[in-house]
Amino acid sequence: LAHNARKVNWQSRLNKAAHHTSDYSSTEVILRRGQPFNISLNLKTTAQSWDNFTFIASTGPSPAESQQTKAIFTLSEEGASGWSATQEPSEPRCLNFTILSPADAVIGRYKLQLQVLAGSKVSSKALGQFVLLFNPWCPDDDVYMANEKERQEYVLNDSGIIFQGVEKDIQQEAWNYGQFEEDILDISLAILDRSLSHREDPAVDVSKRSSPVYVSRVISATVNSNDEKGVVEGKWSGKFRSGTNPLRWSGSVTILRKWYRARYRPVRYGQCWVFAGVTCTVLRCLGIPTRVITNFNSAHDKNLNLSIDKYIDMSGNNLDLSEDSVWNFHVWNESWFIRRDLGSFYDGWQVLDATPQEKSKGIYQCGPASTKAIKEGDVNLDYDSPFVFAAVNADCVTWIRYSKKRKERIHSDTRKIGKFISTKAVGSNSRVDVTDNYKYPEGSLKERQVYKKALKLLGVRRPGKRTKIPRPRRRFSRAQPAQPPSISGKLLLDASPVIGQDVLLTLTLRNLISDFKTINVKLKASAILYTRKPKAEILQLHRSIKLGSEEVKEISFKISYSQYKNSLMDDRKILVTAVCQIKRGASLLVEKDIVLQDPFLTIKVLGPAVVHKPVNVEVTFTNPLSEEVTDCVLRAEGSGLLKEQLRIHVERMAPMETSTLEFEIIPYRSGTKQLQVDLVCTHFSDIKGFVMLHVAPAH
Repeated sequence: LAHNARKVNWQSRLNKAAHHTSDYSSTEVILRRGQPFNISLNLKTTAQSWDNFTFIASTGPSPAESQQTKAIFTLSEEGASGWSATQEPSEPRCLNFTILSPADAVIGRYKLQLQVLAGSKVSSKALGQFVLLFNPWCPDDDVYMANEKERQEYVLNDSGIIFQGVEKDIQQEAWNYGQFEEDILDISLAILDRSLSHREDPAVDVSKRSSPVYVSRVISATVNSNDEKGVVEGKWSGKFRSGTNPLRWSGSVTILRKWYRARYRPVRYGQCWVFAGVTCTVLRCLGIPTRVITNFNSAHDKNLNLSIDKYIDMSGNNLDLSEDSVWNFHVWNESWFIRRDLGSFYDGWQVLDATPQEKSKGIYQCGPASTKAIKEGDVNLDYDSPFVFAAVNADCVTWIRYSKKRKERIHSDTRKIGKFISTKAVGSNSRVDVTDNYKYPEGSLKERQVYKKALKLLGVRRPGKRTKIPRPRRRFSRAQPAQPPSISGKLLLDASPVIGQDVLLTLTLRNLISDFKTINVKLKASAILYTRKPKAEILQLHRSIKLGSEEVKEISFKISYSQYKNSLMDDRKILVTAVCQIKRGASLLVEKDIVLQDPFLTIKVLGPAVVHKPVNVEVTFTNPLSEEVTDCVLRAEGSGLLKEQLRIHVERMAPMETSTLEFEIIPYRSGTKQLQVDLVCTHFSDIKGFVMLHVAPAH
């Protein structure tokens, strides 16, 4: 056979089209499990009567039938492994075979071998290699997704939107997933091989790669660098001089290639949306339907008591007395598969979170946690459902601490956490609210029952129905129950503030009862991270306000550009707090999150976009500052449009100047593609824009 076989034809184009893998920029044969593929053998002479053909498919470092990493099967019968082969009608000098892998085969890179028995002589021939992926098109695969539009979105779409900002001002950020770009499949398989479980026992690890539960959990651990020098290193404080500011990334491809090319050195730095964007790329690449989810007002409940306690002093400064926190938003992933380990009720979307927040079974990983389990309060189910349940359901309690012995509970909120849980719509860039997948309506009887069930399963004891008097802590006297404040207050923005301009605010105070009172107001503005951790103080004001019976007063103030410019060079979030104190009365805390708007950046594609044909793109942008800026860089990227990130140097821009630049792209994949443009400058945070363009196939 080895002498007689002239050529092995893997019929790559036909197989790839049938297996929905034509988009991968790779010369390799890429197939999906549970679906037949064709292979032909061209011979030098006419085939003699060979008694039998035996195929051997093997994967991993030590293939073994007992581990499902080696399959031996013949033409006459399906092997014990579930693999089978049939011979198709063939020409005299050509043998055609159809090979079928089982729907629960181990995924990864395989070798295929053919053994032929002629008389008493066995000869063998290596047929080549192929990569086997999960198959959402196959009804018997655990990742089967019935709806074609959903498969197009969650498996085949190589770009998307990640929602960020604050609950009252949700913003779209474009992200380039790029799962089909050159090397990304190799890198995704390499990530599996870098995991701790692979290092401990490669053979056992590979044998478990038939399960999306296992593979997705391993990816949630290896996308962060914390335990095994995974892909991205997180950083949530200080400067980013020794790496890239997390806000600068606009896609996964650059990050994954950087990690791979530097021989697996973690890429600096990421925050939650970066971990989620990279995870989405890798899982879509391996064939697991995956999407990115944003949870607004997300709780990080370290001690899992479903209560987030926040302490401030009399001036509104945050006191680090609790390890719990509430982030403006947190981004994680959901992947779609069935849960053989939990039962079919828990099938469907599963939460995965690669951001290193808490250890699970000794390493930084999180999920898969069934969204159904979270909605029903089944926090005893694998994996990490208590952490995700708390992220969307914890209560928020705010305390003012006057001294070591005296503190006052000024606010308790059961509705603040877990708002506007968002993901990108199928087939468009609009926002879809998926909060209903995570919880019953706020305040409903069912929601309270689920909350109580979770408290019980977590072993947290609380008095009352859902009253918020936490257990007394050491160093503190027992909490005094909060009496309602006799004043109300609101912070309002006068206009939508743009970076480079002053921010104008009004604090409105209302006396709720018919008496006369003097209110001591301490106002404070800080630059914050999206985790609401203060980075720098911008402004402090003290005012004394007299309020007559049921009177309303307004205090106007401004944060000038000169006051905030040095604190907001790489981000644009400001937190304003007003602590309002009355003699012999309950205090009031009023807070306002502000996100400064980006100046506009417009992108025009000058002509029709066609595969392999150059087309020009015109970008117009404005310097938002009333001062000259120098050394800016315009960056462009987009899967299917630009093979590497494009960088154009912008020498200088006069104050408030509008500039126009042109560059050329040569699309190399048809379909709807996302082109991202980003103006990077040291004087202000990046100005980002994107445009969707339809690329026609080559004529």
